Amino acid sequence: MTSPLRLRAIMLDWAGTTIDHGSIAPVAALQELFAQHRIDLSAVDARHDMGLLKRDHIRAILALPIVSEQWHAARGLAPAAEDVDSLFTEFRSLQAAVLPRYSRVIDGVAEATSAWQARGLRIGSSTGYTREMLAPIAAQAAADGYYPDASVCPDEVGAGRPAPWMLARNAQLLDVYPPSACVKIGDTVSDIEEGRNAGMWTIGITRTGNLIGLDAADWAQLPTYEKQLRLQDAAETLLNAGAHFVAEDLPACNDILLQIEERLQNRMHPGI
Repeated sequence: MTSPLRLRAIMLDWAGTTIDHGSIAPVAALQELFAQHRIDLSAVDARHDMGLLKRDHIRAILALPIVSEQWHAARGLAPAAEDVDSLFTEFRSLQAAVLPRYSRVIDGVAEATSAWQARGLRIGSSTGYTREMLAPIAAQAAADGYYPDASVCPDEVGAGRPAPWMLARNAQLLDVYPPSACVKIGDTVSDIEEGRNAGMWTIGITRTGNLIGLDAADWAQLPTYEKQLRLQDAAETLLNAGAHFVAEDLPACNDILLQIEERLQNRMHPGI
């Protein structure tokens, strides 16, 4: 009879989970991008498909009726495939200018991940950013004390979320298996779908993430009752997407990881 599994690796998202409290940078860049084309893109619409490869995210935004109607009014034509390509090219330079303003490591992340690594857990990461976009973010994260053991971008595996290939490549790089010995943690619906599709445990992040969408200072200004409502709404969205657990931020996942360890010892798997 085989021995029970032990938790081996944690796969982390970037913006809204480990860096950029509230996932502000992608929204700011997307709004500026579309404003340059006379499109008024709301923060809500910019956040709707957050977590996807940015090219896919732009395609999804263009498909929104309110955006496609504005595009047609401004251009006289419906958005086309070549528009996605040109917008994505523009987005890359805009994102590079915006990222340094927002991409600091979230409080407690460096300490939590260092403690997990000291326990022998490996830290992987996946993202909606291309490698070109992630490089300066990872450098800043390292300066702030956060060092994942591996990182994989969608342009390196042929598809972004919700496909599981970034997580599969992380597992290969870290030499960890089976998938049920791994946990995916992220703040978007597509993060949860990615983790479930990869056969991993999933934890959804609420307070620091995209679904609440506030930086630490703005969050601190909210009255307690509104904080509770927003946390509840975000948790429900992530649980409905299939998250096994939810937590306010990454350090709050520590107790959940112990629960997952207990489930593994009881021979439970993520499908249960």
